[in-house]
Order: sequence, then C-alpha cells, then structure tokens
Amino acid sequence: MKSEKPDIIVIVSDSLRQDHVGYYAGESCPAKTPNIDMLFRNSIAFDNMYPQALPTIPVRTDWVTGIGSLPGRSWQPLSSTDVTCAEILTREGYVTAFITDMYHYFKPGQNFHRGYLEWQWIRGQEYDSCNAARPKKRSVDDYWKDSFPENWRNLLDVVCRNLDNAWHAPDFPCFKTFERASNWIRSNASHSKPFFLWVETFDPHEPWTPPLEFDLYKDPSYKGKDFILPPGGDASKHFSPDEIKRIRSLYAGEVSYVDAMVGEFIKTLKEKNRYDSSLIFYLSDHGHPLADHGKFLKGPDRMYSELLKVPFAFKLPNGEYKGTRIKEIAQFPDFLPTLLDAAGLGNNNAALQGFSLLPLVRGDVEKVRQAAISGYHSGADRCIRDKTWSLALRPGNEPDELYNLEQDPLEKNNVIDQYPDASRRLASIFGRAFSVEVREIKGLQGKFEVEHTGA
Repeated sequence: MKSEKPDIIVIVSDSLRQDHVGYYAGESCPAKTPNIDMLFRNSIAFDNMYPQALPTIPVRTDWVTGIGSLPGRSWQPLSSTDVTCAEILTREGYVTAFITDMYHYFKPGQNFHRGYLEWQWIRGQEYDSCNAARPKKRSVDDYWKDSFPENWRNLLDVVCRNLDNAWHAPDFPCFKTFERASNWIRSNASHSKPFFLWVETFDPHEPWTPPLEFDLYKDPSYKGKDFILPPGGDASKHFSPDEIKRIRSLYAGEVSYVDAMVGEFIKTLKEKNRYDSSLIFYLSDHGHPLADHGKFLKGPDRMYSELLKVPFAFKLPNGEYKGTRIKEIAQFPDFLPTLLDAAGLGNNNAALQGFSLLPLVRGDVEKVRQAAISGYHSGADRCIRDKTWSLALRPGNEPDELYNLEQDPLEKNNVIDQYPDASRRLASIFGRAFSVEVREIKGLQGKFEVEHTGA
C-alpha cells in the first residue's frame, strides 16, 4: 500500500543563470529550455530566490540544514552536530537516495551524503581527476591562449583527460547522472514507503563542453578556438568580442543539454506514475558571470544578477497552486523549511533559521523577508537586495553601487549618489554579524574626491 506521504524529488543544476531559462527570459532567452519551462509552468516559481553564502559548498550547507552559513562558516564539511534533510527524512520513514556528478560532494573529508540510505557518485566533472591516461583526441592547445595564467594549463589538462572520448550526450557525466536517477526511479517505483531522491548535476558549470548535438548557438562564421574554461579577471585582456560571443554560446549549449536531460528524467517519472503525486523542487546554486560586467567566472566582487539570480520552483502534489509566480524575496535557508512543510513535516522547522514559503504561496503573509543578503564568507563584498533595489557594498575606498532593478535590470547605471536614502535603508537591515557595517555609503563622487584631493 502506497504511503500517504508524498515522494520528494530535488533536481539541482549547478551554475544556471535565471536569464537562460525560457520561463523567465521569454523570447530573449539565449538557450532553449522547453522541459524546465514546462516544469516551472506546473509549479510555484520564484523570481527573487537568492543564495546567502557563496559559492558551492556554503550554498549546499544552507540547503541541507536550513541554517544560513554566511555569518559563521566558510567552505567546509558538515559538522558533527548539523542535522540534514536526508537525516530528517530517513528518520521520518523515507527511502532516501543521492545521485550526483557534483564532485565536491565526494572529495575526501566531505560528508554531504550523510543520512542517505543510498548514494551514487558519477565521476569526471571539471577537475575531478579520474583518468591518468594522456589524452589523444583533446589537446590543451585547442583551448589555450598564451595570455592565460600558467596554472590554467594544468587545469585544462585534467579536463582533457576526463573528457578525451566524450563528444555526444551519453559520453558525459550529466547524461549518466540522469540515467542513473531514472534507473533508480524504475527500481524503486513499487516501494510502499515514500522516497526522497536528490539528483544533481554539475552542468552547466564550466568547463563548457556541450555535446556536439547541443552546440546549437555557435555563429557559423566563427573560426576561432573554443575557450571552454576562460580565466577570471578582465575578459578584454584575453578575448575578442567574437570570442566572448562564442564562449557564451558554449554556455547556452550546456544549458540546453541539461534541459534535455531533465526532460528525460521527468518522462521517467511520468511513465512510472511518480510525477503528479510527487513534491518536486528545481533549483540552482548560483548563476555565472559571462563577462556581463567585464569578467568571467564567480568571485566575491561579482555581486550582480548574472551570479545571484537563479531559477527556483517547486511543484506540489497534484499541481496545487500550479502557475503561481512569486516576486517576494526568499533565500536558500528557506528551501528546507518549505520542503518539510510541504511534506507535512513542518513540526521539524522550529529547529531551522529559514522560513517556509508556503504561507506566502497561500496568501497568509505578504512577505517572509524584507531583503536578501549575499556574499562570500571570506570576501568583503556584500549585496543586499529587495524587489526594487540592489546595493553592493564594497571594501576599502571602492565606491558602493546601487541599481534600480526595475528600471535597470542589467545593472549598468550606478545611482548610488542619487538615492542615498535607499542605500542607507538597505545597508541598515543586516548588522555586523554578516560583516556588514552600518556606515556612510561610499558614493562615486566621494571616491573621486578622495583620489583627487587627498581627503
């Protein structure tokens, strides 16, 4: 007899920008994402879900514990006293499984699989050095520029060894991850107990090597190299405009590849009658800068929407509230309280810092958060946002930045000097526990005066 508790499925795609999902971007979307779009249309989707602590591992700490890690934790394993979603759900009678190619999870010393009854690791993403053989079909020189830092050659060498024989979708870890997840669904579909499956792929994280059949967005006139792993720093020092355009097309190809794999997995859920009645979450940890503000890759100073705005949605069993779109502010510590509440296990939430988002969905409350704060624990930069404004607080003499997200969604026009009251209001919301000083805002004019008058 099937349990009355819903099956719970969490789908994670690493480094997926919100503006590369058609549900959000519409006709201007750089990538085709029909499967994710379909899932979001049948779910409750959020426009303003933000990471708190960045990057990879701190985000996942927030997810699996429901406790924000920005004030007091860096990139580190779970502590012995952390209580995770897998531990809670296993104690509540769920069959729990974890299937992922996100290799930071299974590095020695990490323990994010704790509490699961079953876990499966898929090897070969990024710098997961799992192949010692010298590459024969991929050469570092094919992806190299002399302007790159020398250590980049070693990183590219690992990538080439991992992916030497990978050219089509089944050759890559993302395909294998969702294939394993689909097989797990088939094997466990007859369980009388409810299941909790966390399936996560590292794509579309760099290196950007979309399978040939998904390299859909390349300008046919482009004849240069494919820079699958661009270094950070000033992009104009390394790349021409055409090269930047090509790099962006590689990322878009990765996104469409991930979307197709998500579609195959959802097809399996439907075939096994585990889609409609399931509680399904879809999320990403952060976006990815594509030289939007002059730099590739993540970094503490890249406090803009291309890094911070992510797709986030959850489908309630039998499509309750489907088609709802929420514009209020939420943060990643709210994920686990929402999951537990939706599963009928909200009595666990008293132990968590985050807030269930279901009262917001039902209209019982107008908001759960006044604003969001994001940053790196070891970085000095912080971003504080509400629905209208984004304030980037910068260290030292660097000017702070204020953007009106409604009028200037690409964050090109810093209006810090025109709206000091908005800046001060946002800066006062979070105290020094978040390494944010309530201080005088450093405007553009103030920086000019310091540099040119010695003040």
